[in-house]
Amino acid sequence: MGLKISELHLENFRNLEERDIGFSPAITILSGENASGKTNTIEALQLLTSGYSFRHPSPSQLIREGEEKALLHARLRGGGRVVDAACEIHETRKTFYKNMKKCGAKDMPGTLFSVLFNPDDLFLIKRGAVYRRDEIDTFARQAHPNYDKVLSAYVRTVEQRNRLLKEEHIDPALLDAWDESLALGGATLLLARHRLFDRLQAILIDTYTQIAPHEILSAQYRSTIGDGIRHLSRDEVRDRYREMLLENRADDIRRQQTLIGPHRDDIVFSIGGREARAFASQGQQRSIVLALKLAEVVLAKELVDDQPLLLLDDVMSELDERRRNSITSFIEEGIQTIITTTNLGYFSQGILDNAKVVGF
Repeated sequence: MGLKISELHLENFRNLEERDIGFSPAITILSGENASGKTNTIEALQLLTSGYSFRHPSPSQLIREGEEKALLHARLRGGGRVVDAACEIHETRKTFYKNMKKCGAKDMPGTLFSVLFNPDDLFLIKRGAVYRRDEIDTFARQAHPNYDKVLSAYVRTVEQRNRLLKEEHIDPALLDAWDESLALGGATLLLARHRLFDRLQAILIDTYTQIAPHEILSAQYRSTIGDGIRHLSRDEVRDRYREMLLENRADDIRRQQTLIGPHRDDIVFSIGGREARAFASQGQQRSIVLALKLAEVVLAKELVDDQPLLLLDDVMSELDERRRNSITSFIEEGIQTIITTTNLGYFSQGILDNAKVVGF
């Protein structure tokens, strides 16, 4: 048996003064009114497993008002192992620990893979391309140890190049140098995204068919560098990107920003050949997101050869009965799942009988 969260201790985290929570290795339901600390608990679990929070807070926002610091500590057990993951939060910094040894946020993934599904995700199809890129990047940070390093380096290069594009007098030789760096970093990032997306895509389509048997979903990674990228080597993608940067240089200078590259890519979902963002119903869009999250769980299991942790933050209230049933059928297969809700009526008696219910 792989690692599972067994206990969580929180001190002065968000609105929680001090809280100890024990979890079932199967299903734990955190039940209570809004603003009682359920979502904050989910956020703490995500921080300790991925080093990342879906809310993108500053450290000071994580500390209970009037306090100087916050502490998160989780104990993971399984397969004869015990792992302690912790985070100490001060006004300007977060410090992570594994088994009492200081480490970086990027070192937290790899202990227990987590997948989060919250109500904001249900708008993923309608929102801008940056949210769909972030979805893939957030998953990839946990899937591949070096992904965050590659992504961060690429983003910094885009920012540096954009600063140069805003200067009144631009040195062409300096711009050439930034283009070279951007092309190499962009090619590395793009191919890593493509490899991950190709694996996720196949699972996603199959999962969607189980949710909506009479509909055909397709998903495409749409690159600003062009089609057929996945069939090229990194050097070939680098050369193509560098050439396109040169071709588009006048537009970039005029707009004072880098207009092509992985930071401008998108993921396009279609049902029956019609683009979901424009033509799918709200129910269909929610089915796509649900299928995507469940596909991430399946792929995470394949990548780490173990069950991931599934965090469901108040999504049952946003889904109809058919889609709620899709989730409950999925989590009954043995995935450790932590769910928040204001209404236990969303769950069947069978689920409640097998779940640990924690009141907030």
